[in-house]
Amino acid sequence: MRPSSVTGSDLNTVRRAYREAQGSTRWLFLIVLLELLAIPLVLLTPLPLAIAVDSALGNEPLPSIVAAVVPGRLESSAQSVLLLACVFQVVVVFLVHARGVLATYLQTSTGERITVRLRARLLSHAQLLSFAVHDTRGTADSIYRIQYDAPALQDLVLVSFIPLVTAVSTLGFMLAVIAGIDLALALVALAATPLLYAAARHYRRRIKPRYVELKRIESRALNAVQEIFSALRVIKAFGRENAEQQRFTAESEQGADVRVRVYVSEELFNLAVSLLTASGTALVLYLGISRVSSGALTLGSLLLVLSYLSQLYGPLQVISRQSGRMQGKITSAERVIELLDERPAIAEPRHPLPLGRCQGRIAIRNVSFAYGDVSVLQHVSLDVPPGTRVGIAGRTGAGKSTLLNLLLRFYDPTEGSIQLDGRDIRKLRLSDLRRQFGVVLQEPFLFSSTIGDNIAYSRPGAGREAITAAATAAGVHDFVQSLPAGYDTPVGERGMRLSGGERQRISLARAFLKDAPILLLDEPTSSVDVRTEAEIMVAMDRLMVGRTTFMIAHRLSTLDHCELMVEIHDARLHVARQGAVIDVTERDLDGRILYGT
Repeated sequence: MRPSSVTGSDLNTVRRAYREAQGSTRWLFLIVLLELLAIPLVLLTPLPLAIAVDSALGNEPLPSIVAAVVPGRLESSAQSVLLLACVFQVVVVFLVHARGVLATYLQTSTGERITVRLRARLLSHAQLLSFAVHDTRGTADSIYRIQYDAPALQDLVLVSFIPLVTAVSTLGFMLAVIAGIDLALALVALAATPLLYAAARHYRRRIKPRYVELKRIESRALNAVQEIFSALRVIKAFGRENAEQQRFTAESEQGADVRVRVYVSEELFNLAVSLLTASGTALVLYLGISRVSSGALTLGSLLLVLSYLSQLYGPLQVISRQSGRMQGKITSAERVIELLDERPAIAEPRHPLPLGRCQGRIAIRNVSFAYGDVSVLQHVSLDVPPGTRVGIAGRTGAGKSTLLNLLLRFYDPTEGSIQLDGRDIRKLRLSDLRRQFGVVLQEPFLFSSTIGDNIAYSRPGAGREAITAAATAAGVHDFVQSLPAGYDTPVGERGMRLSGGERQRISLARAFLKDAPILLLDEPTSSVDVRTEAEIMVAMDRLMVGRTTFMIAHRLSTLDHCELMVEIHDARLHVARQGAVIDVTERDLDGRILYGT
């Protein structure tokens, strides 16, 4: 989707940015007031020089705005007038910079608050989106939008649009003041305005596509870095370090080329703006000197006009340059808005049914599901009484994990329904539904924290006694106690400081601690050796007691502990066995019993 199709126009994007910043409205109002306060201070800045030239060195009276606030006796002495001009200069500089300090503080603090809130909202929203969205777009793209595009909204509001509004106001005041001094010079000064507008419009049209391309390339480069570190073991195993380095370098160089073109275009545009304003200044200077020579204008008034002219062209330059620079911010803002406007595929019910701890009765009614055009499940039906162990077999890609994903509402069926204790799961609050499930995956994921924190992830706030009890039930307590730091031992990134079996048993302890009435076990022993599998199976047997369980496994002997055995093939579900548990003896290579009878 092209960003322009998301917002329709730059103005709509700016409006949306202001809506996203609504929580900081009063601070934005104060910032605007401070920016507008700069206008009278700018008007006062050249007055000390005009007073010194016309009133201290010459015989002109003090400007009316100054004469109204100072004692009349000061005008009787040139020395007093000069001293007044010097004091006035110091006071004006102090006020200008004091306003700047306060404005900077308010802009920075307000902008950071806007960005923090927006990033939190983006992350929360991204977690609600379907896996299909992240699989298609790539997680790195979402990361880039949250981390790097999000600050563009505060920049758009605080750094681009507010100064733009202030510049327009300043321009109006400056024109009025210059026209009050000499109308002819004001008209000459305005001659550059149409040319500046035409240059800015041409620049905006050329620079926007380059910013869009730059964001796309930078997002791709971030994705390359993420993939490299995620697959570092695979890369090293196949000796592909140089190839990955070249891939990242190619992406980065492409981004660098676009960035250079963008920056060069900006500087060329700035050059054109500066030349236009310099030409206007030269024309005013030429005409002004002529008017001073003819006596139509005093030298002090000409200096005042030239000073105001620099302040007049300053806003014109800001308006021209900001309209171009805003394109980069607008491009980022459009990417943020596009992510915010992405609708979650799984919607919360408007009037959810109440659900405490369920009994665990599952009814799958004529369920069909497809990934795009690929049909995975067709008209699947199954009744599972509470406490039943369901074994699920089938070839790779048959739809086994998809069935578990449908139970968790990671996806919704394209046809049919799934009921929990007689309630359609689409009518349940997602948090209530997922609280009923304990999940153990084929590849257990541990966070870069301690063993204790990873076990407690399923029940935040659990005490050490409960964590220890869960670890004991999962058969991992003795191992944890043998470590120098015990439950405070860091597991490393993704738990890579531990073996696969240790990670899986910690994942089991997490499920024990959650104490959910339904268990989903997705090939939990496929990546461990036979002895470790036996130990994990003993712990899982304890975990499954009294719980409705769905277990996926390729080794059929693992599923022989299940009362209900089903197989998925050709997108259909077939009941292979239904009845009492069959005890199976699993032996090691020496014939010793590992588990079973």
